[in-house]
Amino acid sequence: MMPSEVEPPREPPRQGPPPRQGLVFDIKRYAINDGPGIRAVVFLKGCNLQCAWCHNPEGISASPEKMYTPAKCIKCGTCVNACPEQAITLQSDGIHTNADLCTICCKCAEVCPTKAIEMSGILMSVPEIMEILEKERVFFDQSGGGVTFSGGEPLIHPAFLLELLIACGQKGFHRAVDTAGNVSTETLMEVARHTDLFLYDLKMMDSGLHEKRTGVRNEKILSNLNVLADSGAHIIIRIPLIAEVNDFKENIRQSAEFISNLAGEKKEVHLLPYHQIAQNKYFKLGRPDDFTLLSAPDEENLASAIKIFKEYGINATVGG
Repeated sequence: MMPSEVEPPREPPRQGPPPRQGLVFDIKRYAINDGPGIRAVVFLKGCNLQCAWCHNPEGISASPEKMYTPAKCIKCGTCVNACPEQAITLQSDGIHTNADLCTICCKCAEVCPTKAIEMSGILMSVPEIMEILEKERVFFDQSGGGVTFSGGEPLIHPAFLLELLIACGQKGFHRAVDTAGNVSTETLMEVARHTDLFLYDLKMMDSGLHEKRTGVRNEKILSNLNVLADSGAHIIIRIPLIAEVNDFKENIRQSAEFISNLAGEKKEVHLLPYHQIAQNKYFKLGRPDDFTLLSAPDEENLASAIKIFKEYGINATVGG
């Protein structure tokens, strides 16, 4: 080869930015209660409320957490040997983890043969999640379903959520977002540009009671709901109903009046009676004392709530 024909040295290929990642604590397939049709629900970890009735306590912390189910443990000691920090000991009643030593490296969960140890929260990229969702396309198409982003509170991860919503839109997937609305109005409205349906949680109307039960006041939540309705967004209101917390007539009537005055068509309301499913999750998280035992409303109060909403021209149903 002549000198003039010598190829110049090639620059190494430029690496693009690494894919954005988010902390996901579950992806539920075949869901039928979080939007129309058959859906996949992506649960993003982290929440800025502390609701006493939360049924996903593993979604509150924005950090990975270890969950342990003693009934599944066969006391094989595999996790003890795998722990690089020697944070795990095997005792007669199962394994015990020293929280001061544990670094949440996940090695114990990776080797546990019975899944007695599980991690709540793994980092996933948008392409990884989309690969899972693409496998559900046939169910979305046949049922008029799609993807719902829940939590925790998905809107506290706006950049990651927006990438997911845009990617789902490019695939033609129906997109729903389940939110309590306790975020900046700018974030909410940016997300609204890429969302087909909001499942908007409304806890209670009195701001003082709201703060007592959730840790925050509700002025921003109510204001955001008004702005969202003014934008023409499709909204379903979801009200978790708990006995002696928010099922009393004054709160129901104030809720019905507020919802009836929202812009646009009358909003559909889903009443979600309290259940105790979270109790076992608190045990798995090693925080049984954090569980607050509450009660579901009785049939009389449920019927009364439905009747009050009807008086304001609102269709309220149980479940959804």
